[in-house]
Amino acid sequence: MQLGIIGLGRMGGNIARRLMRGGHAVVAHDQDAAVTSALIEEGADHAASLAAMVERLEAPRTVWVMLPAGEPTEATINTLAELLAPGDIIIDGGNTFYKDDIRRARALEPKGIHYVDVGTSGGVWGLERGYCMMVGAEREVFDYLDPLFDTLAPGYGDLERTRGRNAPDDRAERGYIHAGPVGAGHYVKMVHNGIEYGLMQAYAEGFELMQSKSSEALPEDERFELNLADVAEVWRRGSVVSSWLLDLTAQALAGDPRLDHYTGAVADSGEGRWTIDAAVEQGVATPVLANALFSRFSSRKENTYANRLLSAMRFGFGGHVEPPK
Repeated sequence: MQLGIIGLGRMGGNIARRLMRGGHAVVAHDQDAAVTSALIEEGADHAASLAAMVERLEAPRTVWVMLPAGEPTEATINTLAELLAPGDIIIDGGNTFYKDDIRRARALEPKGIHYVDVGTSGGVWGLERGYCMMVGAEREVFDYLDPLFDTLAPGYGDLERTRGRNAPDDRAERGYIHAGPVGAGHYVKMVHNGIEYGLMQAYAEGFELMQSKSSEALPEDERFELNLADVAEVWRRGSVVSSWLLDLTAQALAGDPRLDHYTGAVADSGEGRWTIDAAVEQGVATPVLANALFSRFSSRKENTYANRLLSAMRFGFGGHVEPPK
């Protein structure tokens, strides 16, 4: 398939590369000429403007927007709405608030332009590992775009198939789903990120508890000098708490056991707050997710081992560099 991709940053650029490797034709646009040039060398067609991109795409056109949530995405979609034609498709693959998706789809409907929200997980490793995708769209539009999602997804890989699962559609097992109508994809991704906060916080608190076991405040015969790099490594292998986040923890500790390279001022990128807002709105108790979000707020005042480990995990999966204290 042919598509345009707007925003070639940490994830957008690698999404373009994975699609090109899968035989799709990409028309690329980014304000940073350097990242665009790199993709052109790898086979992408360059569009200097949104209007030029639309001209280069064959109808029905598909444009994937991979920009920060909020004004950058909003302004881009508003511009595309004036350039595209009935039957064309706009995909928002960033971390947009799901109610904004619903509003945009409603505004685009009179123009005959389809809107698709793709909650995308995979971080900076997606080029090689593939991307987990949760898609909100009209069913026929989702099916039309299936070749793109199939290329981007991890596929079966070497993960053991779920015993007892007998679903007629195997796309969830290959790494992507039609979550529901517009907004459903980003809603599921929002909750995914809220859970991510909670998992990361649990690891961070547990490792700080072990790190503090050497404290002189404890009786001497109760102090342990635990090798946390070894703990993380052994937990990766057969433990019930093994996960990709633990893999990243082990990698960070192997190179920097004290985590001195990290400030511990842990940012929150919006989805955690939206998750708690949704929990309040729907009357659902989410104390773990709420406390994980509040811990990120306090991390900007407290340079603890737990917070430095959170920073290390965020850098590991997403390339996020925390602001200096």
